[in-house]
Amino acid sequence: HFNVLLPMGGLADSLSSCKVLVVGAGGIGCELLKNLVLTGFKNIEVIDLDTIDVSNLNRQFLFQKKHVGLSKAQVAKESALQFCPTANITAYHDSVMNPDYNVEFFKKFVLVMNALDNRAARNHVNRMCLAADIPLIESGTAGYLGQVTVIKKGLTECYECQPKPAQKTFPGCTIRNTPSEPIHCIVWAKYLFNQLFGEEDADQDVSPDMADPEAAWNPKETAAESLASEKDGDIKRVNTKDWARSIRYDPVKLFNKFFKDDVMYLLTMDKLWKKRKAPIPLDWHHLEKSSSPQEVSGGGGLKDQQVLGIWGQCQLFRHSVETLYSQLQEKGEGAELVWDKDEPAAMDFVTAAANLRMHIFSMNMKSLFDVKSMAGNIIPAIATTNAIIAGLIVLESLKILSGQIESCRTIFLNKCPNLRKKLLVPCILDSPSTNCYVCVSKPEATVKLNVHKTTILFLQDRLLKERFGMVAPDVQIEDGKGTILISSEEGETEANNNKFLSDFGIRNGSRLQADDFLQDYTLLVNVLHTEELERDVEFEVIGDAPDKAPPPQANQEEVNNIANGNKESSKQSTSAEGWLEDFLIERFILIRGFIPRFVISPGAARRHHDRRL
Repeated sequence: HFNVLLPMGGLADSLSSCKVLVVGAGGIGCELLKNLVLTGFKNIEVIDLDTIDVSNLNRQFLFQKKHVGLSKAQVAKESALQFCPTANITAYHDSVMNPDYNVEFFKKFVLVMNALDNRAARNHVNRMCLAADIPLIESGTAGYLGQVTVIKKGLTECYECQPKPAQKTFPGCTIRNTPSEPIHCIVWAKYLFNQLFGEEDADQDVSPDMADPEAAWNPKETAAESLASEKDGDIKRVNTKDWARSIRYDPVKLFNKFFKDDVMYLLTMDKLWKKRKAPIPLDWHHLEKSSSPQEVSGGGGLKDQQVLGIWGQCQLFRHSVETLYSQLQEKGEGAELVWDKDEPAAMDFVTAAANLRMHIFSMNMKSLFDVKSMAGNIIPAIATTNAIIAGLIVLESLKILSGQIESCRTIFLNKCPNLRKKLLVPCILDSPSTNCYVCVSKPEATVKLNVHKTTILFLQDRLLKERFGMVAPDVQIEDGKGTILISSEEGETEANNNKFLSDFGIRNGSRLQADDFLQDYTLLVNVLHTEELERDVEFEVIGDAPDKAPPPQANQEEVNNIANGNKESSKQSTSAEGWLEDFLIERFILIRGFIPRFVISPGAARRHHDRRL
């Protein structure tokens, strides 16, 4: 037990009466909810789509083992009420992107606090808060690093003012034909899981890519060179899942298909191997005869950090296939499995398949722990980082509720104290970007694409939803007729999906108006036709700002002062508020026992802004 410093007077009254929304009840969200009720907030609503997993329990301290499988939002509410039974907390086990949570829903809050872990939801909440004109406190953590910033319409940058780097993807021909890094093999193994057990996706084929322009070969002339040990392993089968069902998911036949026959077929594409080391096919029966008992074991140490021998990977592959096939049978005819990094059989399958492919392409194999980290895009989550960031969110919220939003800061949590012995580096909030396609008065973007190859469905899913963050876009052509390309009403424009933009007269210089009524957001898209996009690039947004340049060097002393957190406008070293903030932060770090061990420069944190989090 320790004493909690509570605000006094009018601010305390504001806390007990104002209504706030917490989006996310995971690592940051649990700490935040606990902080809010202890600080005096009484009216809180929390929303989270997720359920509690065993892997959450090491850092999400509102949850216990008995809660596994239950709603995060609901359990977080019940646990937080134990700290303050008089609080009024409403929990929603739902996605914040559900149309039920419209602009009117957001307008009932004085403040929104994000504790999210994905970009799509962050973009959406950013737009809803802009539309509702209420402050948003955005946050994120990545290992020992963390960040908190405040977003207010017309006053600060919004979450989308600075472009974020695209999620890392890999060319299909690299995944299917010429992997050169372990991550390529891990992505391939996840694709294979979906082809065999999950929802099939034509863009995630694992078969050799005959259209690889680098190969420049004639498949008709060389197909005969591909040797297949069994008819069931024929690489020309149309549907992988149907074939797998027909052989009752025989692990040996699956093995020889993907790790022998397909690889031998790749070898016939001889131009690929003139400057690369050629892959070496594996044969189950040969490995079985030549294996020794020692090859099954991965040696000492923790089980998930062992690297099995090649026959050990084969055995892991067989066991995981048998387990997954059993799960499919239990679900019934036509059932599908969803890949989950926390599902042992699914993780074993991806680990074994990825390692077998790594071995074929002469890479060092990885432990289950390493594969899981890469396959799940996992950045280690640290409880103390989440706790510090949640504390900073509350400090910024107190400034907003005190009517001192101009005193709010973007605060970076670093791995090691800076030259002024500060772990936390505050920076003044940036003004809105004049190039932002979200928060300017009339959002507009220019997109370079090929109108003869871009379908309406691609425009909707990949461009408007994925790239521009819309949820349910309506699109019309600014052609004087108001031709409707896409309607958010189900089925209304479905017939347009597979047609090309050019089929509707869209050409270089055409303009499209895209509306998302849920987000109260309109984007004008200028089409720039081109037939010269780079390989594997389907479109390009023109005018994306580069990473922020460093501040002007004319007054380096002032720049250094801002980076170190002692610019006069922040008044941290002189004002009572600054003293209290420093005191609380220092006490907070001592209480949590946080000991930084690594170094990162504040300048680097500032330049990266929040794109990494």
